[in-house]
Amino acid sequence: MITSSSLNRRRFTLGAASAIAMPYLQAQSKTAPEFHGETVGHGAFRYRVDKLWSQADPAKAPVKDCHEMVQAADGRLFLLTNHKQNNVLIHDVKGALLGTWTLGLSGAHGLTLHSEADGKEFLYLTDPGAGRVVKATLDGQIVLELPHPSKVGAYKPTELYSPTETAVAPNGDIYVADGYGSQFVLRYDKAGKFISKFGGKSTQPVNPGKFMQAHGIALDTRGGSPLLVVTERIRNEFNWFTLEGEHVRGVYLPGAYVSRPVIHGKHLYSGVCFGARPDDYRMWQGRGFVTILDEAGKVLSNPGGLPPVYEEGRLKVMLQHKPVFNNCHDVCVDSAADLYVCQWNSGGVYPYKLRREG
Repeated sequence: MITSSSLNRRRFTLGAASAIAMPYLQAQSKTAPEFHGETVGHGAFRYRVDKLWSQADPAKAPVKDCHEMVQAADGRLFLLTNHKQNNVLIHDVKGALLGTWTLGLSGAHGLTLHSEADGKEFLYLTDPGAGRVVKATLDGQIVLELPHPSKVGAYKPTELYSPTETAVAPNGDIYVADGYGSQFVLRYDKAGKFISKFGGKSTQPVNPGKFMQAHGIALDTRGGSPLLVVTERIRNEFNWFTLEGEHVRGVYLPGAYVSRPVIHGKHLYSGVCFGARPDDYRMWQGRGFVTILDEAGKVLSNPGGLPPVYEEGRLKVMLQHKPVFNNCHDVCVDSAADLYVCQWNSGGVYPYKLRREG
């Protein structure tokens, strides 16, 4: 839980946030894939790294940043990139490229898959730079675009809106995390009518219910009643809320600049886009790893990172072990419990597949 006693142990996090550097790091090439075939992870969550999984031809289907990936009911994997030629690349689990399409979004960032009551699936895409949230069919036809908050009385015209992620409730309500903007979570009904908002920008090291960077959001039904879990990336936290926006609890992951929460079965997975350097907590290294939590919020495994260590019930700072990954922006869990890691600012590499061994 997040309490005021967390203040002292977070000062290094806020210091880092004030001077975040995002160096360009070239990923390993496909001709010399360092760490390809290596085993990463801990306990029951150990994986074999496959850096050559994607069979896409970079000359024909280039990517810029691989931001997020989801798996549809038919097994196809939908990868979101901010390459205007290929916003979405569709793979099968063996890595074959099945198709591509684009909406011309140069800032494509968030990708959410939602299955409606009739079983039909739709994708929700966000573009922070353009301030757009669209609902599309699996073949790329836009069926709904949410109105800008300033057009529905939710924001003043001068307030920044840069949406990063969406979540969809069982009744179809759409929740938008304004993670690069004014730090609200905005709620719309399934037809796109604005309902309410919660959150808002914070500058405090401990401030449950408000955000420094509400980067990701997901629906969590593991406890029976659905909750929203929201990433507070700069504070290294996940926070849970009721569907009405009331704060319920939080989990602090020291050193982990976590991306969106991904719920699969009883576990929560997330890419860690940055991690604290072991020699200087005021700086950040643009590498990262994957982290896996149980229902109680305990870290079980850090593929690509050091094993999670708890002392007197407190999680110690989590660090990258080896530079297997650069800037993990998302992780997709498929029906076989294998993982696909999407990476930001990593030389245009396709996702790496982690084949589960544990």
